[in-house]
Amino acid sequence: MRYKLIALSSILVGSLITGCQDHRLAAPNSLRVTTMATGLLGPIGVDTDPAGRIWVTEAGTGKNDGQVSLVTPDGVVHPVITGFDSEIIMGGELNGLNHLLFADGWLYILGSHSKLYKVNVTNYKVGDPVLLAKDLVPEDKRQFILDYKFAQDTEDTHLYNMTVGFDGDLFFTDAGANAIIRRTKAGVWSVFSIIPGVANPAGTLPPFSESVPTGIVFDGQRLLVSTLIGYPFLSGQSVVYEVDQAGNASALKKGFTSIVDINLETNLGLLLLQHGVFGMGFTQKTGQLIQVTANGNSVLVDQLNLPTDLKQTDANTYYVTSLGDRSLLKITR
Repeated sequence: MRYKLIALSSILVGSLITGCQDHRLAAPNSLRVTTMATGLLGPIGVDTDPAGRIWVTEAGTGKNDGQVSLVTPDGVVHPVITGFDSEIIMGGELNGLNHLLFADGWLYILGSHSKLYKVNVTNYKVGDPVLLAKDLVPEDKRQFILDYKFAQDTEDTHLYNMTVGFDGDLFFTDAGANAIIRRTKAGVWSVFSIIPGVANPAGTLPPFSESVPTGIVFDGQRLLVSTLIGYPFLSGQSVVYEVDQAGNASALKKGFTSIVDINLETNLGLLLLQHGVFGMGFTQKTGQLIQVTANGNSVLVDQLNLPTDLKQTDANTYYVTSLGDRSLLKITR
């Protein structure tokens, strides 16, 4: 578990290769990357509300300064909810806000220690008074998950990302327990699926590495889950899993490196976000935006600086949070 935390720590602290190589396609050269906003405090998640407004989570600096912000088209960052937990824990790991999701008219926010916040920001306007995290009542699921008897128990929990899935329920990646957690519309929580580890090449110690679930999407029939591999953090070992309605997880695509997010692409393929290549921590500017189709894989954008989340809003527009640059990027065709 400690080796896995090193990798997660590198993602969260930031400033503190792809699969099926024989089927890779030539990278398109028509994408343009521009910086939309800078100076973000540990940007992790990005999503858009029904009105098309862009929201980000900022993990903070370890001084209980995590916040959820609205980024307007002029690149100005407007803090909307402030004062979320942000702390430096063992090994220098930053523990703070994770991802956010708009669903069912609510903004769902994953905080530290596996807490889920639910806020209605439909009527928020720039200039409204800032909300305080201490005034929100979270669903704290840390102890519930820690008490669960996993066959391979990491004795850890870290709710990291989420999506709406089967029956309109919420499904979460737990990057601490290596599991998928379910929350029904009625607010009932359960452990839905276990993400298996992967075998390392012969002679490698340990013989198996943990598959740390990161991104998650639902294609109408199954959940698709991206993973980041634990120690010794080998390149080309990350797997995309498919999880059926019974919670059975099986490998769908193999051979990727440190994937931290997954999206359904508008042409019915997949978009994967590579955080970076691991050396002494994650190497800066080794992130990639990767397109996966039936015809093969292609790198759409290279040299991203420790990206953490991806939101595609239409066939020609993507938003990416960059932890290494403390920025929000806009990628267009």
